[in-house]
Amino acid sequence: MTPTTTITMAVFSLIIINKAGGLVYQREFQPGLRKLSTNDYLVLAGTFHGVHAITRSITPKLPLAPAAALATTPTTATTPSPNNVVSPSATSSTPTSSTASYSYPNPGVPATGLECLETDKFRLTCFQTLTGTKFLLFTDPLMANIEVVMKKIYELYADFVMKNPFYQLEMPVRCEAFDRNLQGWLRGRT
Repeated sequence: MTPTTTITMAVFSLIIINKAGGLVYQREFQPGLRKLSTNDYLVLAGTFHGVHAITRSITPKLPLAPAAALATTPTTATTPSPNNVVSPSATSSTPTSSTASYSYPNPGVPATGLECLETDKFRLTCFQTLTGTKFLLFTDPLMANIEVVMKKIYELYADFVMKNPFYQLEMPVRCEAFDRNLQGWLRGRT
């Protein structure tokens, strides 16, 4: 009988992009993804920033319920003529909505843009902070609990980068304590 092998759900790489789309941090943790040059990572960061902005702006809005739409935008309704042509002279004073009101699927939550890209080889998960900083995590596509990993990475970033008095906002992250703690925490997970 052969020994049981454990399948490790790997975190391949982490990229942090500032709010302007510039690459501020990149680190590989496991082999598995094709090796990219520094220039390729800069292009990836800028491209992802643009795609994220586009997907955020094209988030579809859903029509509000008719009762809610009536309450928010009263307009004048038109009645069709016998030839199914709307006649501007045949208007009534009944308030209806000719221009329907729309809202995002979850009205209390703003559109977020691209959050996950999955292939058969890897999964790219994006977490955007309230300040616009984006964390891109490349993982094994079968890895579970990515939200927990992202939350811990963000905690480590806040503790070791943002609380570092020598770190300047929007500049590349060069913090040994962040690298060391991040590597140690990810190693302890496998």
